[in-house]
Amino acid sequence: MRRSILNSCKRIVVKVGSHVVTAQKTGLNVHAIKRIAKNVLEAKELGYEIVIVSSGAIVSGIQKLGLTSRLTSLPLKQAAAAVGQGHLIRAYDHAFETAGQQVAQILLTNDTMTDRERFLNARHTVTALLKLGVIPIVNENDTVSVDEIKFGDNDTLAGMVANLIDAQLLIILSDVDGLFSEDPRHNPMALLIPTVRKVTAEIEKIATGAVSIEGTGGMTSKVETAKRMAVSGIPTIIINGKRTGSMSDVLDGKEIGTVFLPQKVRRANRKHWIAFIRRTKGKLTLDSGAVKAVLQRGKSLLPAGVTAIDGKFDHGDAIGCVDKKGHEIAKGLVNYSSSDLAKIKGRKTGEIKQVLGYKDYDEVIHRDNMVIM
Repeated sequence: MRRSILNSCKRIVVKVGSHVVTAQKTGLNVHAIKRIAKNVLEAKELGYEIVIVSSGAIVSGIQKLGLTSRLTSLPLKQAAAAVGQGHLIRAYDHAFETAGQQVAQILLTNDTMTDRERFLNARHTVTALLKLGVIPIVNENDTVSVDEIKFGDNDTLAGMVANLIDAQLLIILSDVDGLFSEDPRHNPMALLIPTVRKVTAEIEKIATGAVSIEGTGGMTSKVETAKRMAVSGIPTIIINGKRTGSMSDVLDGKEIGTVFLPQKVRRANRKHWIAFIRRTKGKLTLDSGAVKAVLQRGKSLLPAGVTAIDGKFDHGDAIGCVDKKGHEIAKGLVNYSSSDLAKIKGRKTGEIKQVLGYKDYDEVIHRDNMVIM
């Protein structure tokens, strides 16, 4: 099964956890970065295109500035990121330059990923670098970001980047061997789960109780990222990035770590962007007829099917669609603002112009801009 994944794989995103490339006393672990560079170069020689998403800037900055390991102030975290990011990219540059390999630094913010035009611009840049044989090294721009310095940030980013570049595999280098039945630090009898065919509620519960040591992330965020990747048809493998040769073993098809299998049908890049990257600005409650039309008949959402509106949003924003019980059934890009939609909800399409004085669209959300959740 793993060999089959690799046989159909050309482009890989490698996410490097902070505890894989940092040490408590010295900040960046240069030897670990050199080991990762060696593994990436070996993968490149095998014909794979590699994009690295690396944590470690904040931890490196903390050490360089002589700060305490626990920063509660956002400005201090951003200051640490500003100092640490330069040292992080320089360490990668030095690790790769001995082999004559060029690398490029790419710093992304959530705004870059949620704005469709900027998303595509970033996609074109990364694709151009790969064609030139350059290895992009991506991190969040923590110096200017507010929402990004939080739990699971770079796991989520790695998933977004995998979708951004149409990767066929996401490898997460963590500080544990994979997903276990229980936390192995508390129960030495815990068993490694080698394959997850579907991320169920039980798997999510296991992940909650098996948090990794890693700084801002944990097993919960890794499993959530793997779940999103599976929906988009991208497999994810979580391995211990501290173990020498672990990445090489993965590319040899060996049964190490935990592999999360993808769904058979890959979701289109734009649909994934709507579902998981574009932030939800509001919520619409649908009547039973609209729910049936959307779920079973593949129809667009019309104003007649909307019974309630929550939140403030504008034309083009992403909003969720829920049934009477509050279960999210779909997400899409809305054609009318919340204020205009409040006037036409429950009405027939033919009444839109009479009520608003204009009618740009028949649909509240067109099917082409909707994703079933």
